[in-house]
Amino acid sequence: MTPPEELADLPFADLLRPHEGGLEVDERYDTVHFDRLSFDDEKASGAHFLECAITDCGFTGTPLRGARFNDVWAHTTRFTGTALVESSWLDTAFTSCALAGIEAYGSVLRRVVFRQCKFDSVNLRATTLHDVVFEDCVLRDVDLGGAKLTGVTFPGTRLERVHLARATLKKTDLRGATTLELADGHESLKGALITTLQLFDLAPALAQTLGITVKDK
Repeated sequence: MTPPEELADLPFADLLRPHEGGLEVDERYDTVHFDRLSFDDEKASGAHFLECAITDCGFTGTPLRGARFNDVWAHTTRFTGTALVESSWLDTAFTSCALAGIEAYGSVLRRVVFRQCKFDSVNLRATTLHDVVFEDCVLRDVDLGGAKLTGVTFPGTRLERVHLARATLKKTDLRGATTLELADGHESLKGALITTLQLFDLAPALAQTLGITVKDK
């Protein structure tokens, strides 16, 4: 999946209509363009975003529990302290977005692309990620404990202090990651693809996890 780089490239661009007002619980937003808007502490749990565009917006402390994002394109948008618990994401692309202090555990992400995004202290515990791409991103203090990753790739991405305890990886390709720093869960790398250099960097932590004592003399 290659996400469009410009709003005009979206297949539903001509159908978009500007959004006015706030957000509502369980509301359906179909072919809506959210542009240069701020949503602070507005309740929108269960909302469904279908074929929408989100540009230059800010979501601060916005409850979006159980929200659904289908064919959504977001650009230069910031999510801070947003509750996205048990949300679902399908065929969605986020470009140049920032996500900080997010609670999104128990969510399901399928065919989602994050490009040039920054994740800081994001809780993705027990999430399901299937065919997800993190391209040229930064993942810092991201918690993937107990998550299920299938077909996930990290080209050009920095993983810093990422938690992988009890995660399950299948066909997950870490070879493109420019930094691979795990806070825990080294044993969960079973099912992942890494480079020889990455293996050398991880060797001390892997040895410690497996209870191996390395002594040359």
